[in-house]
Amino acid sequence: MTVRVVVADDQPMVRAGLRSLLEGEDGVAVVGDARDGEEALACIRRLEPDVVLMDIRMPVLDGLAATRRLVTGGSRTRVLVLTTFDLDEYVFDALRAGASGFLLKDATAEELLSAVRTIAAGEAVLAPSVTRRVIEAFGTAPRADPRLADRLAVLSPREVEVLRLLGRGRANAEIARDLVVSDATAKTHVSNVLTKLGLRDRVQAVIFAYESGLLRTGEALPG
Repeated sequence: MTVRVVVADDQPMVRAGLRSLLEGEDGVAVVGDARDGEEALACIRRLEPDVVLMDIRMPVLDGLAATRRLVTGGSRTRVLVLTTFDLDEYVFDALRAGASGFLLKDATAEELLSAVRTIAAGEAVLAPSVTRRVIEAFGTAPRADPRLADRLAVLSPREVEVLRLLGRGRANAEIARDLVVSDATAKTHVSNVLTKLGLRDRVQAVIFAYESGLLRTGEALPG
């Protein structure tokens, strides 16, 4: 199946470069582009792409606000945030808002294409250089949100354990190894956790694990 993509960035050269890169690949089609968040939302409503490459800092409506509107509006389009700044404070807000991934603009063509395909398939992507910092940032919350903690009651003890591992950045294969179960069983557990908690993807699971108080600062983090 072809992954349909919209590119949202206020710089014409960036939009043209991303379009040229993606259109040269089998199974990927750029169906539209936008100069700001408002244009992006209109384009997404009209074209219903699988993925939008969303710049954060855009005029009229920034990428963070556009992402929030997409998610709260129930759009099926998944958001891959692209930014020049690996410490951009807006990135964490974008992930909370429902973005499915975060990639730096200096990523290689192979990393970008892999991220687009991964997100279109329902998974989540974080730039390797910032994965640890993202987990640490959410782990420094001063207190757990009791409303989120109460929602943990819908999970079985095994699913709580799976959520802990997701919060530490574990992939399905690593979860399977840690729990001594098959890859298929680990995948089922992950799917059940996301469904029961109403989470879009693994990035949201990391956020939930920390903000609910299930994981706290100082617990083991991935290397």
